[in-house]
Amino acid sequence: MKKLMRLFLIFLLLPMLSQANSNDDINKILQQQKPPEGVVFEIVSGDPDFLKRAIPLVKQHISSLREKFPGLSIAVVTHGDEQFALTKKNQGQYRQLHNEIVSLRQDADVPVHVCGAYASWKNVSPEEFPDYVDVSATGPAEIRQYQEFGFKKIMISD
Repeated sequence: MKKLMRLFLIFLLLPMLSQANSNDDINKILQQQKPPEGVVFEIVSGDPDFLKRAIPLVKQHISSLREKFPGLSIAVVTHGDEQFALTKKNQGQYRQLHNEIVSLRQDADVPVHVCGAYASWKNVSPEEFPDYVDVSATGPAEIRQYQEFGFKKIMISD
């Protein structure tokens, strides 16, 4: 069990080491003649407030991508401390953020996933997230599944 937890932590922290610039990644996609099968935004941070900055950036990227490639499949996976802003108990404190997540889901058809494994380590159950947030077994596994379907991963980290 300890080995599994270490391995999962490595997968959780590995993206934080990435210095890739999301704008560069988006521009590369926009320069293509044909779109990828989809785009999955990976958001990970140790900052509980990071989603307040990350989601507006993701929304800008979605707008640019869909302007060129209407109907492009897009998903968001958040799997660090920032994901806890999306709990029901934080709806009041992060009202604007929750409204943006609802809009992504309903208006842009973009699912937003959080990491159930990481949440459980912090004693947060799947029921503590609202219905418009999908609780995945693990964030990294969710991202890999999207990538297996041909989605391009775009990292958003602090």
